Amino acid sequence: MLTDDMKRVVEEQRLGFVATVCPNGTPNLSPKGTTTVWDDETLMFADIRSPQTVANLLENPAIEINVVDPISRKGYRFKGTGIVLREGTQFDELLAFYRARGTNSPIKAVVLVKIERALPLISPAYDNGATEDEIRANWRAHFNELDTQYSQGRKR
Repeated sequence: MLTDDMKRVVEEQRLGFVATVCPNGTPNLSPKGTTTVWDDETLMFADIRSPQTVANLLENPAIEINVVDPISRKGYRFKGTGIVLREGTQFDELLAFYRARGTNSPIKAVVLVKIERALPLISPAYDNGATEDEIRANWRAHFNELDTQYSQGRKR
């Protein structure tokens, strides 16, 4: 069962890092910017450019999704079973959901992930007694500095 906080983090961040297993046993890690909550037990993401992830799931449905707030350095890891949908009534419903949300990229499939286990991810930065407000302030400053450097053309 996904808690309200798990759902909040997933909905706010939308970017999940999805791990699957390749046929040769090696890991495949891929970012998915369409990660969202479907119901109290299911996450999902759209296959926009995910041929290896989808191929892996068709061979072995084991999957893990990590979603982390980069400012608070907290999030969750979700382990479960992936189901690839490419057609049918449920696929049409999920596709309509993404379209209503503003996802206009071509969607080849939607992957539903039945969550079997969910655990918190918390940065070791908290181990030394730092508060969430302190960690947020440090990371906001870091990202603001990066943004300034990009704006001034010093990073690309």
